[in-house]
Amino acid sequence: MRILYLQMFPLYGSGSGTYARELAAEVAKRHQVAMVVPDKRSIPGVQMYPVRLPVKIAFTGHPEWRDCKLYTKVAGNELAANYLSYFTAIASAVDHFKPDILHVHHLMPLPWIARFIKIAYGLNFIVTVHGSELPTLENDKRYPYLTSEALRKAVRVVPNSFWTREWMLRVLEDETFERNIRVIPGGIDLSMFPERMDTSEVDKKYRLEGKKVVMFSGKLTRYKGVRYLIQAAKYIDAIVGITGDGPEKDNLKKLVQELKLTNVRFFGFITNHDLIKLYYRADVCVVPSVWDEPLGLVVLESMATKTPVVVTRKGGIPLMVKDGYNGLFVRPRNSKDIAEKVNRLLSNEDLRKKMGEKARQTVLERFTWKIIAQRYERMYEEFKKKEKLQTTGSFDTLISEILPQT
Repeated sequence: MRILYLQMFPLYGSGSGTYARELAAEVAKRHQVAMVVPDKRSIPGVQMYPVRLPVKIAFTGHPEWRDCKLYTKVAGNELAANYLSYFTAIASAVDHFKPDILHVHHLMPLPWIARFIKIAYGLNFIVTVHGSELPTLENDKRYPYLTSEALRKAVRVVPNSFWTREWMLRVLEDETFERNIRVIPGGIDLSMFPERMDTSEVDKKYRLEGKKVVMFSGKLTRYKGVRYLIQAAKYIDAIVGITGDGPEKDNLKKLVQELKLTNVRFFGFITNHDLIKLYYRADVCVVPSVWDEPLGLVVLESMATKTPVVVTRKGGIPLMVKDGYNGLFVRPRNSKDIAEKVNRLLSNEDLRKKMGEKARQTVLERFTWKIIAQRYERMYEEFKKKEKLQTTGSFDTLISEILPQT
């Protein structure tokens, strides 16, 4: 089969970027795969169609797009300019790659284009719902109508958790496509997460030798609840390492100063190489989200390294974590509860190791990319275009005749 993926964010720096990148790489082991994406980096086995955007727009921000605008605040002309860039790139890729099916990431705006492609080219499309787009759809009434119209044409709508599914239906107030919904979570590339890993490199680089480490990794927004981990740090005898970047970073640093904490360190936005080693090095990983986390790939990544997690019972996280079995739950916005659960694990090495082993086993049984990809591949096979896609001439040539040249 020939599958064309449509992704609207860079391949690194966000959960959806990781999801899109890893899924495409896994499917490419068995099929011909291409991707339209605003990124010039490559994926093994995947033919890339980079998009050059006139304006960088995101839902809640992006660490690689520090100057990006938000979809809730962007002007109509800027939205239109981006839409045209995506549209041109996608139609051109369809013309060149001749896919059997499209797979679109996020509920908006790329499904709007996929709807047109289905009508014009006869290609079916699947939409993966990551959840980060839902606050935008909830707060900006420009977008739900177009999104609902597009989803009615999709052959499958795939939320990454049951919570994301219910949230999406509540926001869109449209049940006409409900019969086409199937829940599929994200996964882990186990080749990047062996049984054990030497962490002496990050020990030295981040001055962690001989210290216990409590880690947070993620985008620094108010939704992630990092301030409550920082407030808990006063009662935790360990280094509290915070990786990632985002609009809340300055406020969080200010909070550390106000509380006169000496055990909190900001590692910034770091490479996957260091990040994975830090997962292995950490004694506990804390995910203190105060919003309904759609899935939480950070949780899976930590579990894959046998690092037990302390998490809030928000959104899709209970899909992965069973309290007292492979992690511990804490109440949202409750720094005292975070400190208590973290200290329970730090003070009990046997409990920490047992939970870590069970966490990795959970990932092996349910959340590898091979397992996730095979579920998608069955969908592709069911809905792929039966006859070969035919096009006349080049879309690039046609568009150059229509649009003024600059």
